[in-house]
Amino acid sequence: MRSTVADAVVAVRAGGLVVVPTDTVYGIGCAPSDPEAIDRLFEAKRRPRSLVLPVLVADLAAAERLALMDDRARRLAERFWPGALTLVLPRSEESASWPLGEERDTIGLRVPASETALELLHAAGPLAVTSANRSGVPTPATCDKVRAAFSTAVAVYLCADDQIAGRASTVVDVAGRRILREGDLAEEVAELL
Repeated sequence: MRSTVADAVVAVRAGGLVVVPTDTVYGIGCAPSDPEAIDRLFEAKRRPRSLVLPVLVADLAAAERLALMDDRARRLAERFWPGALTLVLPRSEESASWPLGEERDTIGLRVPASETALELLHAAGPLAVTSANRSGVPTPATCDKVRAAFSTAVAVYLCADDQIAGRASTVVDVAGRRILREGDLAEEVAELL
């Protein structure tokens, strides 16, 4: 039987990991405020803590609760969200204690353009989500291959009908006015920085 968004919400609230299709790649994530779930995510990915986990949110209002957004950040969000743009911003009081990695002053936020991901985010709240691959290995394009990589480390797999072979999001340090990772939007984003 295929897992549902409701199953994923239950898993997230219980501290489990979930796999979700996004508009770029499959993501693996958990509740960003749950230290034990975050530990499991780093362990499953074999990801070093120096690589901070980004957070997916359902909309701009959710992002504004988690980060200090200036006019430039809002313009970028309004222009490219939902979509493949991650904004790195100073953390707000609400997200300040989240154990997303070694960097504690900033948070990377994105609103994905995926119906399934957005449905999950509206139901479960923000999620720490990174690409569903072992660190250093390309992200699988099918749910079956993601499942083969993570097996029972993930509580719920939300699978897309088709392959997901997108490119990772463009990542922008808004305060520093620089692109940290180029993606499909890098050129358009650079014009607005």
